[in-house]
Amino acid sequence: MTLRARLPRSIAAGGAALALLLSLSGCGGGSAAAGGGDGKIHVLVYGDSANKVEKRLIATFNKKSKVKAVLDTIPGADYQAKLQTIINSKQAPDVFFNWGGGSIKPFVDAKLLMPLDDFIADDPGLRSKFLPSVFNSAMLDGKAYGVPMRGTQPVLLFHNKKALDEAGVKPPTTWSELLDAVKALKAKGITPIALGGGDQWPTLMWFEYLYDRVAGPGLFQKALDGNTTVWDSAESKKALGMIRQLAKAGAFGTNFDSVKFTDKGSPTLLATGKAGFELMGSWEYSTQQDAHPEFAKKDLGYTTFPAVKGGKGNADNLVGNTNNFYSVLKKTEHPEAVADFLKLQYSDEFVKEQLGIGNLPTTTNTPDHFDKAASPEYAKFQYDLVKKAPSFQLSWDQAYPQSAATAMHQAVQQFLNGKLDEGGFIKAMQALPTS
Repeated sequence: MTLRARLPRSIAAGGAALALLLSLSGCGGGSAAAGGGDGKIHVLVYGDSANKVEKRLIATFNKKSKVKAVLDTIPGADYQAKLQTIINSKQAPDVFFNWGGGSIKPFVDAKLLMPLDDFIADDPGLRSKFLPSVFNSAMLDGKAYGVPMRGTQPVLLFHNKKALDEAGVKPPTTWSELLDAVKALKAKGITPIALGGGDQWPTLMWFEYLYDRVAGPGLFQKALDGNTTVWDSAESKKALGMIRQLAKAGAFGTNFDSVKFTDKGSPTLLATGKAGFELMGSWEYSTQQDAHPEFAKKDLGYTTFPAVKGGKGNADNLVGNTNNFYSVLKKTEHPEAVADFLKLQYSDEFVKEQLGIGNLPTTTNTPDHFDKAASPEYAKFQYDLVKKAPSFQLSWDQAYPQSAATAMHQAVQQFLNGKLDEGGFIKAMQALPTS
């Protein structure tokens, strides 16, 4: 899992452009066929190192299909904004990469996307061959708008085995055990938890998990559906109190807002034993393998987020980036060819290729090919978690429209560092746009 695969979560630019685009889409514009009318299907993806797999799958498809496919890429940092400018133009793709949830909701609302129900009726495997907790992340209003591609990225609690051993600490399974671990690590002069607060989105992960463990996934879903009163509920305030308790205990040190994940600051704290834990997406493993290979091999541990006694959330629930998805433009001229292309996303070839570059596909046949993974043990650990998760909550800043990301990130950062009180945080979250 590359760091580059994670960066889109933090991109908030382009919200105004999207609002303008969607206002125009309701005015009868954009009648041109998807793919530019050149007789091919155009597949648009986020440009990064994973494109080598997508190129090979395109080549496989083209060997048998009369309608040929073309892979188009947009460099990662520009993907979100450029997609928004072309999605209702003559340059629109037939199929495009996205994150499900809020990343495609504006396009669904503007009636630009094709529901995939008919495709699934013809080939049930387009749904049944994927883990339900992942597939459902691209369902809106009861209809499927995406087929999983690439891999899943659950958020895990990573730790430095050596640092924990020196402090007499074991990986916590409960919230109280985590608080005890914080106290023990501090006593040894070790920052208990590395936090890249300067990036803001790593801080959000603590909110996502604590809200889930305290209130269950229902609270966030209600907020996402427009019921903003839930942010002022007793369960919301309890979760905020626990976050504040952790910060006041010194869990993150004193300069966490000056540390970043994106420049490898927080991973280095963990790898060098200056921190005991880091809550991070599954890409932490490959980040450490790249930057600190000996640490990754010997002393990098990982586990799930602790349970909260009396909380409504199941301890097996996950949060994170459930998967990337392919969605289809309603105006494609070659729906049959598109359907055939989507079938490749649960093929043995797809699974082997993705595992080989460190991604973890969420297909039902993935376990058959763990031996092809960069780290079979780690791949199996993640897959088993995703398979048994009653709920896999999409990262808040992906579930909400992109226009909400900046305000959300600022609210969680300022609450954790004490610049925003409970009431201020609640008001900020109630003001987020949900459509």
